[in-house]
Amino acid sequence: MKKISILGSTGSIGTQTLDVIAMHPEAFEVEGLAAGSNTALLLEQVRRFKPRRVSVSTKALAEEIKSSLPAGVELFSGSEGLIEIAAGGEAHTVVTAVVGSVGLQSTLAAIEAGRHIGLANKETLVTAGHLVTELAGRKGVQLLPVDSEHSAIFQCLNGENREDIASITLTASGGSFRDYSRDELQNVTVEDALRHPNWSMGAKITIDSATMVNKGLEVIEAHWLFGLPYEQIHVLLHPESIIHSYVEFRDSSIIAQLGTPDMRVPIQYALTYPQRWASPAKRLSLAEAGRLTFREMDYVRFPALKLAIECGKAGGTSTTAFNAANEMAVARFLRHEIPFLRIEEIIEDVLQRHELVAYPNLEQIEQCDRLTRELAAKL
Repeated sequence: MKKISILGSTGSIGTQTLDVIAMHPEAFEVEGLAAGSNTALLLEQVRRFKPRRVSVSTKALAEEIKSSLPAGVELFSGSEGLIEIAAGGEAHTVVTAVVGSVGLQSTLAAIEAGRHIGLANKETLVTAGHLVTELAGRKGVQLLPVDSEHSAIFQCLNGENREDIASITLTASGGSFRDYSRDELQNVTVEDALRHPNWSMGAKITIDSATMVNKGLEVIEAHWLFGLPYEQIHVLLHPESIIHSYVEFRDSSIIAQLGTPDMRVPIQYALTYPQRWASPAKRLSLAEAGRLTFREMDYVRFPALKLAIECGKAGGTSTTAFNAANEMAVARFLRHEIPFLRIEEIIEDVLQRHELVAYPNLEQIEQCDRLTRELAAKL
């Protein structure tokens, strides 16, 4: 019986992780659940999956739900609560499904405690990839990718010699506005942006998909996960989201991973690796899919992707600043404070003012994150 803790249990990845666990009750046990403010859903999850440890975002929310928890359940709150769920208890694997850089400290704590990581929080590697990968290597902890693209690359590399890799290619759906021109983006709404054509994701990730920031974060994450230089990491527009990513080897062979767009497949593989179990996902019929299409990435149309890659190459706190500026800009867009195209402009404005720290420690990363958010909130 493998014990699992989930950071972000009420979000899109968290709920789908629990779907996978529910399908294999003989194999998994929920050790801990950390949620934000959706206490109604969290209490449903507690009743169904019976975790030993639970956390919510604030002390006030913890007080609200305390009397509704079964006897014996430990209750925590805030950032300390995230760390308790990540590093305390007896979990074998921690699924990091919180959105944003808030997941960094809890992920580091989980690694320090020797937990294997089902990594759905890409911002962890974006903001502190050098710290996370170094600690994981030292502790003998596996970083098992949950993102569909990184899971695809991970699967394609099984049994392969890393020296034989010529390049990896992350595919991108293009998001809600993939067929819009720059002029057509002037007046798009929050509601327009949240209508992703292929995937069921949370609001922030759906907006990131529309700006292509999400793919930029994934390029940076791939750099750290697979130890490849940015020159060997490519992006290709693939509207159908059937080929999730692929690897080209030096003999010109290409190995790709295909499947229907269903996040439960990579989530389950991270939990069961190296085994493959029956999945709730719909099986792929290439005959039904009919045609798969591809387009070269247009970095003029998607300037945020180009900015992300440039920050990755610059290294240091550049990627922290990029991520923090984007998180703040997306939050402002979702609150209807700024138009859609202003997200990219805020990121660029912030980066022009950023002072790079080449090899930051955790304190410097957190300071960069805080100062960047303050600046992005004012612009």
